Amino acid sequence: MESAVRLAEQYRGGRLENIHFGHICGVDEKGEVIFSAGDPDWVAFMRSSAKPFQAIPAFMHGIPETYRFTDKEKTIMMASHRAEAYHVEALQSILDKLGLNEDQLICSQTYPLSPQARDELLAGHKPKRRIYHNCSGKHLGILALSKGKGYLLEGYGEPEHPAQAEVLDIVAYMSDYPAADIHISVDGCGFPVYALPLKQIAGMYLKLACPDLIGRAEVRSAASEVSRLMNDHYEMVSAPWFICSTLLRDPNIVAKGGAKGIYCFGLRKERIAFALKVLDGSEEPWPIIVASILEQIGFDNQDTIDRMYALTPRELRNDSGRTVGENKAVFKLHRNG
Repeated sequence: MESAVRLAEQYRGGRLENIHFGHICGVDEKGEVIFSAGDPDWVAFMRSSAKPFQAIPAFMHGIPETYRFTDKEKTIMMASHRAEAYHVEALQSILDKLGLNEDQLICSQTYPLSPQARDELLAGHKPKRRIYHNCSGKHLGILALSKGKGYLLEGYGEPEHPAQAEVLDIVAYMSDYPAADIHISVDGCGFPVYALPLKQIAGMYLKLACPDLIGRAEVRSAASEVSRLMNDHYEMVSAPWFICSTLLRDPNIVAKGGAKGIYCFGLRKERIAFALKVLDGSEEPWPIIVASILEQIGFDNQDTIDRMYALTPRELRNDSGRTVGENKAVFKLHRNG
């Protein structure tokens, strides 16, 4: 914690109530740290921010075309979806095209993260399903890769499975970080999860935003398609009321967050990218932190910044809409060089 900085604060009645500490790292196309707050070498688990990269091997092998996935079905492979009706429709279509049974998914049965979708199911006394899990699109992508390549479907989530070995190769390649140095643990959905320094994670997102920086042609082509789909079908990546889909409305930005406070985004025109970690694991301050980053670097799309403040308003309101305090981003980016 000695190297962490205050990223955001929340006040109630003029008195400080909550503090969110963490780290921010911004890199340029040379891989140099040009912006920082806290420690750019802080090692963080990527969690769901790894999903675009976990999808790249399937695109490299032409798997979505093999099974005639639509663009929306392709996009949900990178998603932390909310199991809205249109998400479930795409997921069910992938299952049908692959000829798989939902029980072959290792992610747990659950209700949707969308409150409305969850409440409708509960009101109708409908059961939990694996397909409702916010990582089910990622799982179906790896199952599609496994089926298309002739790998065993059993054990598809284990680190030693050949599909997961391909993913690790991509993570190491895109991060310029040795695979042997990447700490691997188990994510909430049962997949391998990767821990890397924020500097390397930001570099991965810069390459996703600017694929011309990728040397291997087959990886460059796949990453270009992944990032295009995330912008073209932003509603599939999470939901229109969540930060990822909201940022992806801006065609200049490719972005994805993960559980426990990790958030990443790359800027195409500016050719820089950021990775940040909120150390208490909170997602609530993400939008106001991202808005402040964009303001501090002189980002020229005010609409995107305003949409961030709409998600985490600077005014703190209670349940009846009364203003009772404020949210503040309080860090100052240090510019290196």
